[in-house]
Amino acid sequence: MDAMSAVAAVGYADKARLRDALLLTIAKTQEEKDALAECFDIFFKSPEPRNLEEAQEDAEAADQSAEEPGGNESEGGSEQYGELARMLMSGDRGAVQAAMTAAADAANLSEIRFFTQRGLYSSRILEMMGMAQLEDDIAAQQAAGNQPQRLMNARDGLREAVREMVNDAITLYTREGTEALRNDILRNVPLNRLERQDIERTRKLVGEMARRLRDKYNKPRRKKNRGRLDTRKTIRRNASWGGIPFITVWKQKRVDKPKIVALCDVSGSVARVAEFLLLFLYSLNEAISDIHTYAFSGRLVDVSEILDGNAIDKAMQEVMKTVGYGSSDYGKSFADFEDNFMSGVTNRTTVIILGDGRTNNLDPRTDILRRISERARRVIWLNPEPRFAWGTGDSEMPRYQPYCTFSRPCGTVRQLERVVVDLMEMDRH
Repeated sequence: MDAMSAVAAVGYADKARLRDALLLTIAKTQEEKDALAECFDIFFKSPEPRNLEEAQEDAEAADQSAEEPGGNESEGGSEQYGELARMLMSGDRGAVQAAMTAAADAANLSEIRFFTQRGLYSSRILEMMGMAQLEDDIAAQQAAGNQPQRLMNARDGLREAVREMVNDAITLYTREGTEALRNDILRNVPLNRLERQDIERTRKLVGEMARRLRDKYNKPRRKKNRGRLDTRKTIRRNASWGGIPFITVWKQKRVDKPKIVALCDVSGSVARVAEFLLLFLYSLNEAISDIHTYAFSGRLVDVSEILDGNAIDKAMQEVMKTVGYGSSDYGKSFADFEDNFMSGVTNRTTVIILGDGRTNNLDPRTDILRRISERARRVIWLNPEPRFAWGTGDSEMPRYQPYCTFSRPCGTVRQLERVVVDLMEMDRH
């Protein structure tokens, strides 16, 4: 309401005054002022094709030549052209800008949502302006032996101006859609192949997904009058009314928060997947009662305190300094866990093992995994490699799988999300 009052006071004639009025009434911080100023300038930017002056000069010369007896006609009179060609040859910037704006409105340019639609909307706008007729005009001149170079330049300038108009619309209207498209792509990119510039964006994506899951699974269940009636509790609650069941008590399912022990292979490319899995799990904090983390390559160490006290990127750097980059020895690492940390595994513990199961032809110690499985509530094995690679070369996954509740590929953010959702669902039912 303040903005509309300000606009009514300053009017629309002076664009700079209108812009300042909106900045003063709508934006509250310097950051908002900068963003609004950028948006204003782009929205009210006038599309303007280049090379119109050359086309106008050429049209005037052609008309004059056509009027002179025996004149040498380079491109023919401008009256031979279609509407768009005559507009370009006239050099009337206002008319061209109005035609571009009208075509953009007719093409619903404001509905563009993805940067991949740039070519589609550019073609629509040019088509509605009469580009097909313009191309026919140029072809007819060339067939007549003329070289309408300046008209061709004006055509190219028009195309460039339309592309710029569509680019501005992408900036104005597609930020949310473009983000959604990029995030959807990142969900399916193998984590060990992420480009450096995408790592931080993927961290934010995983954090947002984890927060949504945390909010979803940490909500207390409302007691509802449904399910099975608890007869004994109902009778006790209504004893003061002579046993008449004014108040009913229903049996409620107990929801246990998962207690997790994570064993993460941090050798080679597996370390990147381990980072995002741990980011996922530690971001769920309130929805998971307890997380204890161990990292290994050639040996296994407790890294819970490192992860609890640092941001995930710094924590992973410290973990890699402590135990990373070595050759994987699953047998030795399992033995370290059994000797030093097995007491932390109970019938309420979910053990998550993250690794490719490649033992470098060393003893896989499946006997220890069997004992872990017997003590734990469940054992989940997450493998960054696709299933067709399991059991090839030095992979011992076929020997490990019988002692796992389930094993799944988890090389992408989407696969990690599915595993975490399944884990949370299993503890709700």
